[in-house]
Amino acid sequence: MTGNTESAHDPAELGELERRILLIVWRLGAVTAEQAREGLDRPLKDSTVRTVLRRLEEKGYLAHSVENRTFIYRPAESRQRVAGRAVRRIVDWFCEGSVEALLVGMVDSEVLDRKELQRLAERIAAAQQVAASREARTRSGKEAKG
Repeated sequence: MTGNTESAHDPAELGELERRILLIVWRLGAVTAEQAREGLDRPLKDSTVRTVLRRLEEKGYLAHSVENRTFIYRPAESRQRVAGRAVRRIVDWFCEGSVEALLVGMVDSEVLDRKELQRLAERIAAAQQVAASREARTRSGKEAKG
């Protein structure tokens, strides 16, 4: 599989058509230009879709392989990783780098409901346990050497 990976690309700079095609690729896992074109709700020339796929690859979102002279495009980055970069930009722009300020704003504007907050709290607790476990292993490894 080949692809240029410019993983620092800002997702906020993606155009509407790029975002829609990227969603199709994430949903299907692998697509040809024809499959991507069929997944759109408006008629576009095949050459337009191929150009968008190539640009998404140049920006690091997709990679391709060739099967029987047909380009097969696959995600080069997960949806979650790209979303994380987009959220980082929002946090930097609007919350002066504070993730807490973003989350409080999401709660205040009812973007997050009680169930989602509970799931987030559970994931945070699990991540804290993993981090504490790593730290303890690192400490015990250093003590054994010292």
